[in-house]
Amino acid sequence: MAKRFHYGGQAVIEGVMIRGRKAAVTAVRRPSGGLAMKVQPLAAIYTSRMRRTPLIRGIIVLIEAMVLGIKSLLYSANVSLEEEEEEISGKAVWVMITLALVLAIVLFLIVPLFLTRLINPYISSSLVFHLIEGLIRLVIFIAYLKLVGLLPDIKRVFTYHGAEHKTVNAFESGVPMEIEAVRKYSTAHVRCGTSFLFAVLVIAIVVFALVGRPALWMMVLSRVLLIPVIAALGYEVIHFGAKHSKNALVRAVLAPGLWLQNLTTEEPDDSQIEVALAALRKAVEIDQGEEAT
Repeated sequence: MAKRFHYGGQAVIEGVMIRGRKAAVTAVRRPSGGLAMKVQPLAAIYTSRMRRTPLIRGIIVLIEAMVLGIKSLLYSANVSLEEEEEEISGKAVWVMITLALVLAIVLFLIVPLFLTRLINPYISSSLVFHLIEGLIRLVIFIAYLKLVGLLPDIKRVFTYHGAEHKTVNAFESGVPMEIEAVRKYSTAHVRCGTSFLFAVLVIAIVVFALVGRPALWMMVLSRVLLIPVIAALGYEVIHFGAKHSKNALVRAVLAPGLWLQNLTTEEPDDSQIEVALAALRKAVEIDQGEEAT
């Protein structure tokens, strides 16, 4: 029996991207009210054995999420501006990925380190230092989510995020892929990227604590070089949690990440669920071989 495939994706501007076995499908609501759809066949690395190898897969998934995510976001932005025929160069995508990574590293890794260093003379324990740094990191992360959620455009993206989760939850429950059936499902999902980021931030506390408190330049370097390690461990935690989500202890561990999804998801309307359904149906159709990829 073939191993069950777990569909997932992300919200984009006025739309949803769903990642299937063979392709990523982005469905976007046009300004006129119709639907635009783009199919991105997956590169070999995203479907290879490495993509299923523990620890390595977490790094590949992170790269995949950034590449497919930015391509889908740019496509959705073009559709909203009625310029969907505009081509997105690979160079532009990688420039945006690099900028996004640099900003994330500075905001969530370097800033917490420097803020904690301000009180370093008053901290005798290395463990306490890293706990405080980790707490500052989590506070910045939560504050960031709350602040961006105040922006009307981002808030609307969060409603599509809710539509994506509802649709995937309904699909995994085996109900008909219809708006009426999908509507009742939760906007939270155990494999959400928000939960993954929360796991990464918590795991970072442990990993950086093992580094100790060397010279500042070494601490900064370790924050950058250990990102793949932390991402790999974070993915394994989410992967394990998704497979054992009915276990009470596992659900307790996953609970904070699920709670944080209240900051990144909103209740969608039927038209937004329709967009998410269109993307998922297309991805499933392609995987079933009903359309050449």
